[in-house]
Amino acid sequence: MASSLFVLGGARSGKSRFAVSDPSLRGRVAFVATARAGDGDMARRIARHRAERPRHFTTVEEPHDLVACLARLEGAYDAVVVDCLTVWVSNRLLRGDGEDVLLDEAEALAKLIGRRACALTLVSNEVGAGVHPETDLGLRFRDLLGFVNQKVAAACDRVVLMVAGIPVTLKSVPPPSGRAAPGFDALQSP
Repeated sequence: MASSLFVLGGARSGKSRFAVSDPSLRGRVAFVATARAGDGDMARRIARHRAERPRHFTTVEEPHDLVACLARLEGAYDAVVVDCLTVWVSNRLLRGDGEDVLLDEAEALAKLIGRRACALTLVSNEVGAGVHPETDLGLRFRDLLGFVNQKVAAACDRVVLMVAGIPVTLKSVPPPSGRAAPGFDALQSP
């Protein structure tokens, strides 16, 4: 079975840069972008992220139907990077999707991670340690993203928390064969 990596961290912690530098991202790589350029700031962020990612990545934009998108990509790529679950959850909430729908999607995502046929890297923000949201929507978002992150972390082989650009390994399950996957040792924290 292919490897899975979940990269968490706060704003500007180096999550995306770390995710796209994973040595297992070889061959045909799909980059699933969940963000849309709704304003100038987001357009600049998207442009910066595009410039940082390797040119051989194929970009697939999917702001809402992430699980269906990943299912379509299975078998067509050697690796898939999803950046990011934070924006995906936000997009779904702002679209009006209920909490039950989002939690069902998170469960479907975890199942997909469990059966993955290619290397899979997912990126998300760790928002539980931040400022307490002032609005009901902010609280719902924080709590839902926390539940999504828990499901994804449980399903992935490796979980890395980025702190000030430094990867801290939270979870590392060796591949079932007992042999390390390519790049497996390279992503361990010091």
